[in-house]
Amino acid sequence: MCRQFKITGKMLCLLGVPCLLLFGSSVFGAPDADEIKFLPGLPKQPSFKQYSGYLNVADNKHLHYWFVESQSDPAKSPVVLWLNGGPGCSSLDGLLTEHGPFLIQDDGVTLSFNPYSWNKIANVLYLESPAGVGFSYSDDGKYATNDTEVSMNNYLALKEFFRLFPEYKANQVFLTGESYAGIYIPTLAERVMEDDSIDLQGIAVGNGMSSYELNDNSLVYFAYYHGLLGTSLWESLQKYCCEDEKCNFYNNPNQNCSVKLGEVQEIVYNSGLNMYNLYAPCPGGVPGRARFENGQLVIRDLGNNFIQHEMSVMWNQKLSNFLTFYKSGVRLDPPCTNSTPSTLYLNNAYVKQALHISPKALNWQICSAEVNMQYGRLYMDVRKQYLKLLGKLKYRVLVYNGDVDMACNFLGDEWFVESLKQEVQVQRRPWIYNNGESEQVGGFVKEFSNLAFLTVKGSGHMVPSDQPVAAYTMFSRFLTKQPY
Repeated sequence: MCRQFKITGKMLCLLGVPCLLLFGSSVFGAPDADEIKFLPGLPKQPSFKQYSGYLNVADNKHLHYWFVESQSDPAKSPVVLWLNGGPGCSSLDGLLTEHGPFLIQDDGVTLSFNPYSWNKIANVLYLESPAGVGFSYSDDGKYATNDTEVSMNNYLALKEFFRLFPEYKANQVFLTGESYAGIYIPTLAERVMEDDSIDLQGIAVGNGMSSYELNDNSLVYFAYYHGLLGTSLWESLQKYCCEDEKCNFYNNPNQNCSVKLGEVQEIVYNSGLNMYNLYAPCPGGVPGRARFENGQLVIRDLGNNFIQHEMSVMWNQKLSNFLTFYKSGVRLDPPCTNSTPSTLYLNNAYVKQALHISPKALNWQICSAEVNMQYGRLYMDVRKQYLKLLGKLKYRVLVYNGDVDMACNFLGDEWFVESLKQEVQVQRRPWIYNNGESEQVGGFVKEFSNLAFLTVKGSGHMVPSDQPVAAYTMFSRFLTKQPY
């Protein structure tokens, strides 16, 4: 790679290289000013290089990135972009709690090395997007945005990354993410696939929001067959929401159906169950949806639930009113998650200095209420984007789901994949991984032409957090074209 050769501009001139070539910063490789020289909290500093800084995009927006080089062969390893969802949640959560090279510990001070880090085999770019999320910011302090603007700015950020790191321009590129990245990733891929300078190889989406309609409809079935609703409520739902053996739990105009869906919503989201992992405990106990904590209004909602449902519209309006009144005094926390360790760590002055965080950036929070409440959701599904990718017959696509997640449940994404009507190559079957002691069933997989749908057994919304070995196995097979 370029920066391995420590030759100064003066030496190059003496060697006869035309000096005018030296004024283009892109010839030098990775920006030295962004390199993380010392990261607090580690027992020892890593052997691989890592960088943190800003990628400047449209309208004076500055998206914070944290880039970790591959631990194997950076020059030949693919570049993998990772985006968390929300909309409005930070991708540093993916780095510090899911598949980054180090994981935050409960004390909020120390980090431990992750033996199943995805940068074992890939160069991973964690991007905090859109502006207003995490340490990303806009010069004007305005953070209202929408799907189209975000996809463009993510594309511009990727272009800026390759300008700053030209040694990776020829590497294979994969776009990955989870949750609302089910919208982010395919809409970004739609732009990247038209750019011949980026060697896009494929996309992977975990527990993604692919279709609001399918997600809402499937969640009711998921809840009933996991024992949450009971026979009486299920029979009422069948009576008021279904006709000719077809149920509409998404935008049904029947008022009785709406009332019963309100009961479903109350059970799934408000009863104290962990919506991100049905079988996991809820950290901190049964949460309220909104409460005051240290003088700050804390909201536990990500706006993904029954968005066509009347109660959800009313609730989101209430949140918007809270936001207008309290402004920056509002914090948005995903329910049943504990973001305190990451928040303590990333807001430590020494950590922010090590990461080269701008003084214009806000304090780090796992999710931005301001971004989420003002976000314009323009895509109700992303079938068009998937079909455009698959139509090129050269991009690999992986849709994977933890099978006990209720936020973006596996059944809805399975229905979505089936709706693409691709040719089946391998019928649904168990997939196997080695946990270090024995071979185990990782879940189930069905493969189509250049497309796979895969479940991860016993995992919730954040697959690498719940099943790190299985997730790493899945990821490595996806990158290397190995059979699942």
